[in-house]
Amino acid sequence: MHKQENSRAKKVRTLVNAANYLSLGISVVVAILIGVGLGILLAKLYKPLFFVGLGFGIAAAILNVYKAYKLLVKINEKEE
Repeated sequence: MHKQENSRAKKVRTLVNAANYLSLGISVVVAILIGVGLGILLAKLYKPLFFVGLGFGIAAAILNVYKAYKLLVKINEKEE
């Protein structure tokens, strides 16, 4: 019985990890899209400002990946 519970816990843990990775991918795309939207708004003021908004979006996406990496490192340290 204990072995079956352990197997079930592994399956649930795998599913939760997969959901976390999926949410990371979605957050990267959303951050870039928001940056593009900001860039479009800024481009109405001055055309080259589009790239400023795009830069903010890419920076936010990189920050999301970095935060996920730090969380993953922290989780792996707890398991060891």
